[in-house]
Amino acid sequence: MHTLLPFLLAMVAAIVLLNMWAAKLRIAYPILLVIFGLLVSFVPGLPVIKINPDLIFFIFLPPLLFEAAWSISFKEMKRWWRIIGSFAFLVVFFTALSVAVVANYFIPGFTIALGFLLGGIVSPPDAVSTGAIMKFVKIPNTTSAVLEGESLLNDASSLIIFRFALVAVGTGQFIWQEAALDFLWMVIGGAGIGLLLGWIFVQAHKRLPTEASSDIALTLIEPYLMYWIAEQFHTSGVLAVVCGGLYMSNKRLFFLNSTSRIRGYSVWESFVFILNGIVFLIIGLELPEIVGGLRSEGIPLRTAINYGILVTGILIVARIISSYAAMVATMIFRPSATPRASSAKRRLMMPILLGWTGMRGVVSLAAALTIPITLENGTPFPNRNLILFITFVVILLTLLVQGLTLPYMIKYGKVFEDLIDEEKDEQARQEIKQKLKQHVYHFLKNKHENELHNHEGIERILKHWEEKNKTNESDWMNEKSKAIFIEMLESQRQFLMELNKDVSIHEGIIRHQLYQIDLEEERLKMI
Repeated sequence: MHTLLPFLLAMVAAIVLLNMWAAKLRIAYPILLVIFGLLVSFVPGLPVIKINPDLIFFIFLPPLLFEAAWSISFKEMKRWWRIIGSFAFLVVFFTALSVAVVANYFIPGFTIALGFLLGGIVSPPDAVSTGAIMKFVKIPNTTSAVLEGESLLNDASSLIIFRFALVAVGTGQFIWQEAALDFLWMVIGGAGIGLLLGWIFVQAHKRLPTEASSDIALTLIEPYLMYWIAEQFHTSGVLAVVCGGLYMSNKRLFFLNSTSRIRGYSVWESFVFILNGIVFLIIGLELPEIVGGLRSEGIPLRTAINYGILVTGILIVARIISSYAAMVATMIFRPSATPRASSAKRRLMMPILLGWTGMRGVVSLAAALTIPITLENGTPFPNRNLILFITFVVILLTLLVQGLTLPYMIKYGKVFEDLIDEEKDEQARQEIKQKLKQHVYHFLKNKHENELHNHEGIERILKHWEEKNKTNESDWMNEKSKAIFIEMLESQRQFLMELNKDVSIHEGIIRHQLYQIDLEEERLKMI
């Protein structure tokens, strides 16, 4: 333990430094983390980090999925649910099927069940990698919403495929009727348990005398409870966390105060960043052990690399084909939702760019590491090391090839140039600010009109919003005027939530304004 702890602390320090370096180089930090982990793995004398495969999902997936559910716009998900659902379920299944057929045909010893197992592992694109890359390029809000929604749901669909394939490999049989019933239970049961637990947690936050520190502590354990309880009922823990997280995210204004929201945002951002960093480092650190397993089975390294390249190519081609199919289906069944573009050439290039966003990462590694070493009868799990190595190659190639080239394709291809209207977004922000000012003025005028002439502080509040002049709070702010000010801020929140029902307003703008209101309330509390 005394030798492992300094190494773990050094890993966290390396994650922070590499993230700063990646920001300076303007590339996604997972790319540097994987390369660094790979280089470090060849340093002699370092302690070997081994994580129990049964704990991989439980340690990493629940908080990562929970945080993603809190970050995504539920309104945008409802608006684009058709294309999000098709990418998260149909495209994942088509990708897994493509990998299964190709692996069965080209890789010796790979049955269809093993192929589906590999397909379930490598089919879901990684949200962290895509999000890190998108920081350096500008894409339309619609495209961003689709990618975020897909990344939240495709983990569940791919892991369901993985679980069924694992059973088929272990038992040697696959009964469709039982599989269909099990699938329905995993989807319905997982979603139902997640929503029920989400409601219970919301009530606990509302009714218990919690403060910011206890609220944040509860949010840290809630995704683990959702996942664990759902798994005890043999349903999808991933779907439980996703659905429960979406429900709680949509209710955050009703059970968390401004202090809990602001501090919780910082805590969760740091927590998830460290978890992601550790996983991407582990990807690189695990390679020598995987290569050793290949050699023990007599599989040449060059052959295994070729298999990894083949599977990576299948993943990219399958996603691009799926993107074109989605575009054609949209043009046929919902022509009004067809993406705009200045030319047919740019419209035809869009599916290629969407297909090129399929970087793999955390979920694929976690799934691969959970493959048991032996079957129930004690025999070694077939081709386990080869599956692990192919997964590593897929993650590495998609991060390096797609991750490094995607920003340049978007920037110089100018495919999204016509769809990004910064002036329109800025105009929407200014209109919302102006509406908020009008709302505040009328709120104060109508609700506290009788008090305005009897209290100097409240009169100054009104003048502040009427004339937009800055005032010195220490000269006039007391408990009564502070209470009215906080009531005014709560009224602004309700006004913004009503405004958010307008589908033409991007929710990111609304969330930014809500965050500013939280900051203003915290500033008032410090006066």
